[in-house]
Amino acid sequence: MKSWRVVALLSCALVLSGLPSQAQADNPPRKILTGWLPYYSMKTSLPSTIVNADLIQEISPFWYTVKDQNLITDLYTPANPSIPIDQPLSALRSLNIAIIPTITDGTTKGVMAGWLAKDDSRQRLVTTITNFVVTNNYQGIDLDFENFAFVDGNASWPTTLPNWVKFNQELSTALHAQGKLLSITSPVLFNPISGKKGYFVYGWAQIAPYIDRLRIMTYDYSVATPGPIGPITWVEQSLQFAVSVIPASKIYVGVAGYGRDWITKVDGTCPASVASTVVAGAKAATFVMRNASTLASDYGETSTYVAKYGESTFTYKKSYPGTTKAGLATTCTATRTVWYQDQQGYALRANLVSKYHIGGIAAWTMGMEDPLATDAIRTFAKSIAPDPVVATLTTDKASVKYGDAVNITALFTLKDNRPLPGLPVRIEAKSASADWHSIFTGVSGADGKVSTRVLLGKNTTLRAISDGSWMVLEGRTEEKNIGVSPVITWKAPASMKHGVSYQISGEIAPKVSGKLIHLNFGGDLTAITDSDGKFVFTLTARQVGFIAAQLSITPDAQFGPTASDLFTILVR
Repeated sequence: MKSWRVVALLSCALVLSGLPSQAQADNPPRKILTGWLPYYSMKTSLPSTIVNADLIQEISPFWYTVKDQNLITDLYTPANPSIPIDQPLSALRSLNIAIIPTITDGTTKGVMAGWLAKDDSRQRLVTTITNFVVTNNYQGIDLDFENFAFVDGNASWPTTLPNWVKFNQELSTALHAQGKLLSITSPVLFNPISGKKGYFVYGWAQIAPYIDRLRIMTYDYSVATPGPIGPITWVEQSLQFAVSVIPASKIYVGVAGYGRDWITKVDGTCPASVASTVVAGAKAATFVMRNASTLASDYGETSTYVAKYGESTFTYKKSYPGTTKAGLATTCTATRTVWYQDQQGYALRANLVSKYHIGGIAAWTMGMEDPLATDAIRTFAKSIAPDPVVATLTTDKASVKYGDAVNITALFTLKDNRPLPGLPVRIEAKSASADWHSIFTGVSGADGKVSTRVLLGKNTTLRAISDGSWMVLEGRTEEKNIGVSPVITWKAPASMKHGVSYQISGEIAPKVSGKLIHLNFGGDLTAITDSDGKFVFTLTARQVGFIAAQLSITPDAQFGPTASDLFTILVR
């Protein structure tokens, strides 16, 4: 068996060799795809993620559940005993894909709602999840808690809702303090004034201030009877409510990688082996999208795309030969109806990204899709790709003396040199062993430029960054180093008597202690600055005549080289 590491390398090669060439090919596609990687289908879900890494900014391993307030249970390892969990994680991280795992509710009826209702158990769950994210160095967590919606019953929702909101508030506070994200996966919810049924227990408007992602499960519309998996009008109605209460950039619309196959009619007497299952109205079978075309062709059918729903469908007949309980030969024929989302359906839902400026689409699950579906996403994602920004930073000086100003100009353009006005821009600086900090904020002018004049206290690295937007990517200049040299002032006698001790004193600006000062006076003498930046040399001349002298400081990480003007002392 190949390791995931080998699979990852092979898949990466496919990414580099298999991307379509288009008019926008010089621009990467907008990263609008995310989704789930189930622990039970890693052989297909991980390669799919890696092959489509150009579309993916973040991904959610579907590997964990919670059955105890104090423990996150690992479902991955028992299902993949020969493939250490670090291998798929390393493959994802090597592609700079943020990892936001999903935790499901593995409890029984009423348990999760009970935990959320009590301060102590709710806080234990917050601590458990936060520690889990930090310990594993994940970028955040996605919560797919469905039992209080689908198991507890909707009579419990008014009681659960305020506790769910408290939990989101407390968990987001804990995660954000660690620089981590909170994502919520939720079934559909609609504007209350529409009168449509929705899962109001998830309280989108109430949790909006706390969450960083909302992934809407806009599928499973038709389950008991034949029909579309997630008709586009239904999807859009839920999305419209979402963007009215939550910032659009946080929202992801679900797409289904599976289809359903219902039995609508049975002719004849079915064999005993299938008599209980091949029944009109029986629970629908499911299949993965990538197998839909084969299923249709095997039975001589062609699928039809229904624009009204944004999904494809076909009906076929399947015969089941065998024997009755009495051993007699028999055959029945089932009429089966199939619905699924294909590449047209995926492209239609991808269009919602630009229509509403949402974060993207979320696939349940990665690896189920037909490659044509992700090709359709890629084509669309390229058409809405934000333009790359060309950013340059210039200064009027490469080095300065302490106290002198540096004029800084940053220019932001498109690749064709058209200036980009109105960009929020910050100029940042850092010195040795320090973090970046902003020294200027502003907006680019009509010429795409921002300019400022600053005083620098020590050697400084500069860069300028423009904020990304729906239309353009973040712009970032190369880093530019500016050397800053201390200023030396001194007092020295104009003349000295041979053999008599004299002092040369001075100070440096800025006032830094512990700096080594050199005096070249017929040899190299040294002194150390005190807390006020002052120094003193005591010296005795051993020869007569005019002697040239000079003070200097050796450069280091904080300051550039400094040397005073030459001065002459007459030794009599």
